Amino acid sequence: MTSLADLLQPDRGQPATALHLTDKKSFETWLKGQPGRVRAAVKAQGFKGEGYQLAILPGEKEDWSAVLGVADASALSEYCLAKAAELLPEGAYRLAEGAPGPAALGWLLGHYAFDRFKKEPKTKGPRILLTPEPARIEDIVRLAEATALARDLVNLPAGDLGPAELADAVKAAAKPFDAKVTITSGKELAAGYPMVHAVGAAATPARAPRLIELEWGNPKHPVIAIVGKGVCFDSGGLDIKPAAGMRLMKKDMGGAAHALALAQLVMASRLPVRLHLLIPAVENAVSAEAFRPGDVLKSRAGLSVEIGNTDAEGRLILGDALTRAAEHEPELILDFATLTGAARVALGPDLPALFANDDALADALLAAGTRVSDPLWRMPLWKPYEELFASDIADFANAGDSAFAGCVTAALFLQKFVPEGTLWAHLDTFAWRASAKPGRPKGGDAVGLRAVWAMVQARYAHRMG
Repeated sequence: MTSLADLLQPDRGQPATALHLTDKKSFETWLKGQPGRVRAAVKAQGFKGEGYQLAILPGEKEDWSAVLGVADASALSEYCLAKAAELLPEGAYRLAEGAPGPAALGWLLGHYAFDRFKKEPKTKGPRILLTPEPARIEDIVRLAEATALARDLVNLPAGDLGPAELADAVKAAAKPFDAKVTITSGKELAAGYPMVHAVGAAATPARAPRLIELEWGNPKHPVIAIVGKGVCFDSGGLDIKPAAGMRLMKKDMGGAAHALALAQLVMASRLPVRLHLLIPAVENAVSAEAFRPGDVLKSRAGLSVEIGNTDAEGRLILGDALTRAAEHEPELILDFATLTGAARVALGPDLPALFANDDALADALLAAGTRVSDPLWRMPLWKPYEELFASDIADFANAGDSAFAGCVTAALFLQKFVPEGTLWAHLDTFAWRASAKPGRPKGGDAVGLRAVWAMVQARYAHRMG
């Protein structure tokens, strides 16, 4: 794929095809002001100014332009130009009036395709968008690149992305910024992160579990920890999933993909923070080494956990990672995880469930999500529901007998590993798009990433000198 950085360029008056924008409200007025040849072309193509519609307009000679339908021509949204970027031929384009603003993101992501396994990928030349706002280009390109990174990682089959390959992806992201990467595995993992070790113990040696840590930034700056669930494939363990439930489990490392994408944004933007990225990477497999229902696991925090269900493994590995994150005394902990089907039942695929132990933090995340059209939905940390995963023989269980409030009880489990007084937010995200939308093809997607990045950027960017 063409570099995303080449697809959004400053408008210096270079030759480009004009793109006119209209919406249903202004379409008739726009149409009346056009010459007869344009009105005829628009009618022939069935263009009515509806969102994502496109019509080619003839010029006076051999030139041409296009008109695009958008939801609101006066306030462009992130993905309103994405369909045009998918459909238009190779070339350079500029809006006839105004600047693309946030819609430039959708233009870039309209080029995204995951086709590395296809013998003959469907490729077309780059469609370059010129913008009169050159100062915005770097931020938009960074966000598009981070989104593409998350999508690529989630789309990779589990056979091509195990714990070792996930560690390689972290190292690759770290290299341009001279970030430090530490991998804990083997006996050190078993001793220091017993729940991560237990969940991944059934995998083959080539896919052995590990804790991946990345550190970057000035130690004098406030520490923020970003934690991502890295279950590279989830069979369910001995509580094995049915075939239908296992089909998409290559995406169970979607939390790790979001966390790494956010870390990349932090580093590329040179935010004045001390970044600590933690990804517990495992495969939840089935073998004689698998942990069992009824087992009691020790945790890094010293708490004991009875295993009620081996398919509730994500919260186990996150528990150890959150404990490690807290040891650096961060100002803020953010975690991403494809944690529960219950969150999808409650909110569907488009709305990540947001849990936060601080109202101001939750409000900032919700407001950021609204601002960048990446909405979140806050769910409660309802403490009385802790009784749903109580244990008779351990401090608590990873899952109880009740199906009630599954995403809430999972979040409450995680909260037990976050110290009192440490700001923490947890996103239970789907990381997948079951049907295509403009700029958002079917497959892995970064759902909630832009919302969290907007909050983090607003919280820390003002401290830059």
